[in-house]
Amino acid sequence: MTREELIRMAREVGAIHIHGRPNEFAIVGNDSIKAFAALVAAAEREQIEDEWSMCVQSDLENGVKSLNEKAAKDWFKNYPETAKFGEWLSARKQV
Repeated sequence: MTREELIRMAREVGAIHIHGRPNEFAIVGNDSIKAFAALVAAAEREQIEDEWSMCVQSDLENGVKSLNEKAAKDWFKNYPETAKFGEWLSARKQV
């Protein structure tokens, strides 16, 4: 997550600029802090899910190319925990 993304999220929840410190902001209030934490957590989950999806897709494509589609399906049948991570990430979006 970039500094600019964090600043955007902080401003979104009403962060105030600290006088005399051009690159610092303050988030005031319990509700604002919780809202900021939720935004950061959601962005982090999305980033992890995107990365995971790209890795799985790449592995599947390589697996299908080097083996075959039946072997790729058998992999998920024999190792169902590989699909659980994606399900876990999707479920976390609902939190």
